[in-house]
Amino acid sequence: MEYKETIAVFESKHIRRYYDDVNEVWYFSLVDIVAALTDSVNATDYLKKIRKRDEELNFYLGTNCPQVAMQTASGMMRKTLAGSAQHIFRLIQSIPSPKAEPFKQWLAKVGYERMKEIADPEQSIERARDNWQKHGRSEKWIQQRMTGQETRNKLTDYWKESGVKKSDEFAMLTNIIHQEWTGLTVKGHKSLKGLKSQNLRDHMTEAELIFTALAELSTRQIAETDEAKGLSENAKAGKKGGKIAKDARLALEEKTGKKIVTGENFLPPSKENEILE
Repeated sequence: MEYKETIAVFESKHIRRYYDDVNEVWYFSLVDIVAALTDSVNATDYLKKIRKRDEELNFYLGTNCPQVAMQTASGMMRKTLAGSAQHIFRLIQSIPSPKAEPFKQWLAKVGYERMKEIADPEQSIERARDNWQKHGRSEKWIQQRMTGQETRNKLTDYWKESGVKKSDEFAMLTNIIHQEWTGLTVKGHKSLKGLKSQNLRDHMTEAELIFTALAELSTRQIAETDEAKGLSENAKAGKKGGKIAKDARLALEEKTGKKIVTGENFLPPSKENEILE
């Protein structure tokens, strides 16, 4: 599953959220929403109390809302109950707050902005380009990042069409390709770069982006040629595609004496702060 974490702001209150690229859904921290609506000094306890008081709400949230890892104020990653807009509207029904209606309008606006990007992907691309420029990325790097994303999108489109539906299956296939060409899991590569909640690809070097794109392009073309269906067959295509990039990486490293997979990142020299509005 590809997740992008950001912070949204409602009336000066920070609300953590994740965008699930696979299912195209925003998930918001429920405890942050409670804090924004109630100004409670202990939003966690408040949420527990209303769930205990409202059995229907408790069942609804427990059944529908996932536990998602989000970054705390101290920088630690902790799992927190998160909900989509639909789940949040149900939660709001149980919270007597004069902010309820403004919050609904704010939530609709947040969703609408994302819907506009889905309808017109150019908006999303331009926003991403502006963000990378603000963080000091070169035009060459940005172009490679965008090219790699297009390659990635074509691969995930093929997976969807070939019967790979679950988010964890997307993550599994991604990890197979990545580990094959780099020798590291996605988690291991992030650890090497000193990353926590940040998007790994946003901290890849130009070479890493190119080899990632080669691995995913090769995987898709092999899968299409073999007419791979389902998780198992696409996993085999992933190992083959990853190996093509691995062989190319080893050949280049032998010629240059330089490692392609490195701990280089774009983190600021001071305390890490990659969460964006």
